[in-house]
Amino acid sequence: MTEPLDGFQFDAQGLPIYPRDTLNSSPWLPERTILVVRAGSHAYGTSLPTSDRDYRGIAVSPKAYRDGFTKKFEQAEIKDPDVVIFELRKIFALMSDCNPNCLELVFVADEDVLLATEGGRLLREHRNEFLSKRAVHRFRGYAMAQLKRIRTHKKWLLEPPDHQPTREEFGLPQRTLIPADQLAAAAAEVKKVVDGWEVDYMGMSDSEIVYVQEQLHRHLTDIHVGKDEKCNIAARLLGYSTNFIELLEKERRYNAAQTNWVQYNEWKTNRNEKRSELEAKFGYDTKHAMHLVRLMRMCREILTTGEVLVKRPDAADLLAIRSGAWSYEKLIEWADFEDNDLQEVAKKSTLPRSPNMNRLDELCQEITRLMD
Repeated sequence: MTEPLDGFQFDAQGLPIYPRDTLNSSPWLPERTILVVRAGSHAYGTSLPTSDRDYRGIAVSPKAYRDGFTKKFEQAEIKDPDVVIFELRKIFALMSDCNPNCLELVFVADEDVLLATEGGRLLREHRNEFLSKRAVHRFRGYAMAQLKRIRTHKKWLLEPPDHQPTREEFGLPQRTLIPADQLAAAAAEVKKVVDGWEVDYMGMSDSEIVYVQEQLHRHLTDIHVGKDEKCNIAARLLGYSTNFIELLEKERRYNAAQTNWVQYNEWKTNRNEKRSELEAKFGYDTKHAMHLVRLMRMCREILTTGEVLVKRPDAADLLAIRSGAWSYEKLIEWADFEDNDLQEVAKKSTLPRSPNMNRLDELCQEITRLMD
């Protein structure tokens, strides 16, 4: 079984062929790889002639890597083509928290499975045991990250910063009258107080943390308490004067503008040429939009049907979105509605709140034993 010359390849025995530098650090990897699949646009059915090939896989590390502490393996990353091979226990942790990129690995269509040993087949047979209501937080979280990038890039397209911010623009002297170390110490004190108001997330899964943070953000937004206001309240509690608090506020805004300037220039310098053409033509990044819509639709499907449809039945529609079929305004309106509605869909879903971790642990052990 082989892929084209520009793709992932296998030897005559059907073992994955890895680059020499990967084998130097993990010589056991070919024999202990249990699953290799196509990923990205080729797995979604949204690839174009120019689309890169992506592959993902899973391997079971040797006993010495699991029992000792001097040897470690979590994943192997290879370029040209883009390949990531995850260690079994790591992928279990990520999939049990409904990580979109990792769940897709075991839910790809049969024709996109390039290698599946007994352990790989067993994992795919039990893949539905990873699904839970955690999907609403993880898939929406990834989608909202896409939306944030779209909005930021849109702002840069419409109102690009044309110069590096100066201290004078923020009412600050060229050299502050208060020593920089004192300002830094005060800012650290304020941050400590603000951090003390945060929820203790110890013991929570990543998806649960996302949910709690979203609820807190919504509540604080409703009562008009933003990050700056929290910092000002903390500074007042620490006994700082009004003038000093105003100075800290100006310094904060100035530093934020500096960060925006640096990020804008990095984005402008490193922009993908084809993506920049899309942004110039349609006014926003339509590829990000396509992934945003895909993630939210997949989230709804998981919650209502208990299935992860990697090979997209709406591939033509997604490609149309990538080609600019949706206006920026339509995308934002759709995303805002879905963001709110998916919360209600999750409440009605028959999926468990979280997966049966004991059962998944047994499955992980069962697959591991097949390799030892």
